[in-house]
Amino acid sequence: MMTQVLDSLSLLECSDPILCCYVNGSCQMQIARIADVPNWYFERVVFPGQRLLFEAPSLAHLEIHTSLTATSILTDHISCQTLKVEEK
Repeated sequence: MMTQVLDSLSLLECSDPILCCYVNGSCQMQIARIADVPNWYFERVVFPGQRLLFEAPSLAHLEIHTSLTATSILTDHISCQTLKVEEK
């Protein structure tokens, strides 16, 4: 299993960034996108079995788009709060 870790992102003076983890459990390539934060945009390709660690504002939502031949379909819309990495 491959893990992609991104450096801390500048969240435009966001006072509540959270560390999140998304795992592509499908057998298809996906595009993870956050587009509901004003003046900020996040998009990454996530391969099957890959983990994606990222920082995002706590109120943001991750959109998951599944790639099909020449198109992309929105397959999930997840609150970043549910993807928050918890310390033990």
